[in-house]
Amino acid sequence: MWNTVYLRCRARRAIAFAATVFAASLICAQAIKAAPWNTIEPLKTRRADVERAFGKAQQSPSSDPNILRYKVSGGTVTITFVTAKFAAAKRLPASLEGTVLSIVLHHDKSTDTPESLNITQNADFAREEKGGVVVYRNAKEGLAYTFIGGRLKTTYYTASAEQLARAQKGN
Repeated sequence: MWNTVYLRCRARRAIAFAATVFAASLICAQAIKAAPWNTIEPLKTRRADVERAFGKAQQSPSSDPNILRYKVSGGTVTITFVTAKFAAAKRLPASLEGTVLSIVLHHDKSTDTPESLNITQNADFAREEKGGVVVYRNAKEGLAYTFIGGRLKTTYYTASAEQLARAQKGN
């Protein structure tokens, strides 16, 4: 009898603990996720994964090995990687060296506007304007849009502020 009660109590504790760990992992996973582009996610995706997905990159004008450029539908994409120098300067773990730092889409002839992307009324986006260039930035998701003449010119994907903070803490 005592063994049965004891085992039931231990089983309930184990289930409660497992449920707590599962819930905490879901919360943490949501909090540190940056906006991905085409399955590429800053501070997660490695160079080999990018090259596997897109093939050999165009030759970089600067010949910087930490920058890859690809021709994509509607423009070009520039992908930069975390270097040892950047990781040290930002106090990031060395294990993040070689992961994607940023993704910049250069749109050739986009017809998208801030209104068509529904970001003008979105409180998550901060609006900045300087000399005819309007930038909508969402630090929570690591996403920014640049508009010139009211048309989308570039889209930036970077690590979210929370993702960078967690990486700096070593999580």
